[in-house]
Amino acid sequence: MTGGRPSSRSAELAVWANGERVGTWSVAQGEHRLQYDEGWTTSPSGRPLSLSLPFTPANTQHRGSAVRNYFDNLLPDSDPIRRRMAQRFALQDTDTFTLLGAAGRDCVGAVQLLAPGDVPRGVDRIDAVPLDSAGVERAIETALSPGRVLGQDAADGFRISLAGAQEKTALLNWQGKWCLPLGSTPTTHIVKLPLGLVGNMRANMHDSVENEWLCTQLLARLGFAVAPCSIRRFGGRKALMVERFDRALQMPAGRAPWIARLPQEDFCQALGVPGTQKYESDGGPGVRDVLRILDNSSNAQGDKLTFVKTLLAFWLMAATDGHAKNFSIFLERGGRYRLTPLYDVLSTWPIIGDGPSQISPRRAKLAMALRATNTHYHLREIRTRHWADLAARSGVPDAFDHMVAIVLQVPAVLEDMQAQLPDGFPSPVFFAIRDGMLAQAEAFVAAL
Repeated sequence: MTGGRPSSRSAELAVWANGERVGTWSVAQGEHRLQYDEGWTTSPSGRPLSLSLPFTPANTQHRGSAVRNYFDNLLPDSDPIRRRMAQRFALQDTDTFTLLGAAGRDCVGAVQLLAPGDVPRGVDRIDAVPLDSAGVERAIETALSPGRVLGQDAADGFRISLAGAQEKTALLNWQGKWCLPLGSTPTTHIVKLPLGLVGNMRANMHDSVENEWLCTQLLARLGFAVAPCSIRRFGGRKALMVERFDRALQMPAGRAPWIARLPQEDFCQALGVPGTQKYESDGGPGVRDVLRILDNSSNAQGDKLTFVKTLLAFWLMAATDGHAKNFSIFLERGGRYRLTPLYDVLSTWPIIGDGPSQISPRRAKLAMALRATNTHYHLREIRTRHWADLAARSGVPDAFDHMVAIVLQVPAVLEDMQAQLPDGFPSPVFFAIRDGMLAQAEAFVAAL
């Protein structure tokens, strides 16, 4: 998925952020290169694109895998989705450079990728076309098909790239309406579709929209910062509308409002790791790697505590996809950074069982292992003492007390959540997650 030789005419793309030129990304003889503009390195807004691509004293060029991996992680993980992107933009190849050359105008974080001679116009205003429900439904349909985007050709400029393995698109919400952003106006919401049947086992995740919504609500009630979301229907389509925390409305006095793109990156990018290694079991980052990065966060103690509590919450919820691409940091001025809200959390309790097309309870495991004397991935193997050991290793005073407090909240949070479920919410999803979380919480408390 990380082909190096671009098939586009230009071997260079200009990197922009909120109307300022950041630098140039190029590929020559298969080698990826990044050169920061001098003006960006001295700008009040200037900051590295990634912890893995820092400013250097002589502003020397970055070369090699760190550059390739940073940009490749801006694209979807899924090869079929990449192929649909290529078809949509009439591209011959699915290599990183070619895809982002076509779809890099609205990436995760602040990055915009343009042809060398292009300038992002209209950054300081909001240009958009309002969509009715049928229009949103058509936008969703394009995420599932390789056809032109809303009947437009590439010149119309709706060019977005969203990382991840799930079918999704993105839209702007402005003045209470869903809109198609134009020009340099960014999207504000990610539109996520039901997963359907997933994996070789064809596990049923048709209710993934409700599942993710519920997990988000539970995490918020347990005290975590999350990406707000809502379930919406547009014609015959159901979608989870997730508010982007890498966007911020600006209301300058005496000027038109505009939407800023906030710099961020995931932990694969921060560590220079390819997205193909997002899982620790595939050679990707683990708990120690993340904690090491968070040691230098601008909110180090708070972020490390949040991270270890999140791992515990994932164990309670059987949220088995907490890999390095599902944790991110905001990149702040002066080389500072901090953890973002949580996102992309799904529980596997609804598909854990001994039946066909289910995950065996003995095989369900976390994406990052807990390491003590031995390595523990599987939900059934992880005990209260392993959480106490992780808390001690985190370097955060009283971290285990905070973990215990979360577990003790679980019954009341679930009871409150059940009373507030929307009409028509699929009860099997709620009860599977409720029963799984209660069983985990009971086992945790019994071993205190």
